[in-house]
Amino acid sequence: MLNEIYQFCEDQMQGGADHLLSDFRTLRTGRVTTKMLDNIRVESYGSMIPIDQAGSVLATDATTITISPWEKSMLSVIEKAIMKADIGVNPNNNGTEIKLFFPPMTVDQRQETAKKAKTMAENAKVAVRNDRKKANDKIKVLEKEKLITADESKSAQEKVQKITDKYIVKMDELLKTKEHDILTV
Repeated sequence: MLNEIYQFCEDQMQGGADHLLSDFRTLRTGRVTTKMLDNIRVESYGSMIPIDQAGSVLATDATTITISPWEKSMLSVIEKAIMKADIGVNPNNNGTEIKLFFPPMTVDQRQETAKKAKTMAENAKVAVRNDRKKANDKIKVLEKEKLITADESKSAQEKVQKITDKYIVKMDELLKTKEHDILTV
């Protein structure tokens, strides 16, 4: 029973760390990446799909992303979605593809992006703490139903806290690395 709770805790917290990493990929550092467009959705045949399913998305150099839609009719749809997403650049449509030219980041932009990263990390830590609470609540239910003793409950909650601490430290390390990437010119 307790091992299932520990496993639940590990799985949920690892999921939070993975989600934080995917959120970090959407932030711009010195080089542009196609991951910056991951949160942009376009309408295709009545459903919303990620931009990379509507066409080829490539980072052609450190400051340019090129999007070549599979269908020419998607050009204007993709262009509008990018403008609506407000990622800091205007799309350039040449009739066959869309190019996004990202200017070098200013110091203020870097600091603002670092703040966003910090907020993302803080949200991930809150999720980890919520997972800890869920695990502790399950442990308390087991104790209340007399399936485990009070001592077992206390040691189980301590183990859950150790798992939580491990993931909080991991998220702090991820944040530190990402901040370094963002702030390094």
